[in-house]
Amino acid sequence: MEKEQLELWNNLKETNTLREVQAYLKNINQIRGFHQQEITKVMLLLLEEVGELAKAIRRNATDMAIDKEKINHYDTIEEEVADVFYMLSCVCNELDIDIYNCIKEKEAKNCKRIWEKE
Repeated sequence: MEKEQLELWNNLKETNTLREVQAYLKNINQIRGFHQQEITKVMLLLLEEVGELAKAIRRNATDMAIDKEKINHYDTIEEEVADVFYMLSCVCNELDIDIYNCIKEKEAKNCKRIWEKE
């Protein structure tokens, strides 16, 4: 299993499309045995990762106080962004949603909106 994951990881390149990255994550999820989790559980994991991203931002990008005893339990912002994207991809893969199409369609609507500061 480790060899298979490493092979896929070695084929992941900066030039991959969003669809290719989503497919990579789907394959990795299957290898790791997470591909048949209930969508509610996957969604809970996504929310958990978003919370961890918030903690990492609080620790690294603000002057807010943190629990010094738990400081080693905080990952970097970059690692948490990766975890959030991974879990969002899991949600989308479970629901057979193409992330690229979602972004493209939503941005088509957003381009027609008028964006103003109040």
